[in-house]
Amino acid sequence: MIVRVQGLQKAHGARQVLRGIDAQVARCETIAVVGPSGAGKSTFLRCLNGLVSFDAGSVEIAGLSLMPRTPPDAPALRPLRARVGMVFQSFHLFPHLTALQNVSLAPLHVKHEPREAAEERARALLRRVGLGDRCAARPLQLSGGQQQRVAIARALAMEPEVLLLDEPTSALDPEMRGEVLSVLRDLAGTTTMLVVTHEIWFARNVASRIWVFDEGRLIEDGPPSEVTENPRTDRARAFFRAAK
Repeated sequence: MIVRVQGLQKAHGARQVLRGIDAQVARCETIAVVGPSGAGKSTFLRCLNGLVSFDAGSVEIAGLSLMPRTPPDAPALRPLRARVGMVFQSFHLFPHLTALQNVSLAPLHVKHEPREAAEERARALLRRVGLGDRCAARPLQLSGGQQQRVAIARALAMEPEVLLLDEPTSALDPEMRGEVLSVLRDLAGTTTMLVVTHEIWFARNVASRIWVFDEGRLIEDGPPSEVTENPRTDRARAFFRAAK
């Protein structure tokens, strides 16, 4: 297993956000993480790469272990950030850099790769996400869907063992959502991905498994057809009814 989580707990003040999550992910699985707003999905994802410290439990991801209460800026997290990529709702691209420069930046400055090699791989990744002709474009010259595809290429440039995506389509209109989901569909089966999403179509048709979060608990975990058509819990049934 490339991801193992046991007894994960996280509180914000008196509010318990995660209430003892146990989960495992095999290499090259695509996990769709769904559930109502406020269920703890995004917090869970951020705990997996140390952007948010957790209070109790354990996380093993990409061969590394995370300890409770580790500060997000701890030097010990640097190897983790090199192995675990993260894509956010907001694109967080550097506005003064071209698409090519955004994608090649981390390999150049974190991995200290030769510029020619880093830029060659950046061009290949931009072609992979359908933007081979936009290498010289800056973010303001790109649509929202194109910017998010650059962000995915940038995360892939570090050759992560696990790719975490937090609502990657929520800020996009329907056409642009389709562009990004098409890229994720192409990555499925070749890259280990955990995707927090409200796109139930994507969860049903692309994911290896669906996890349903509710009130800080993982209440369903199984194949898409089983979880969406015959959920075990009343709260999951209510969620999928509302999502139709």
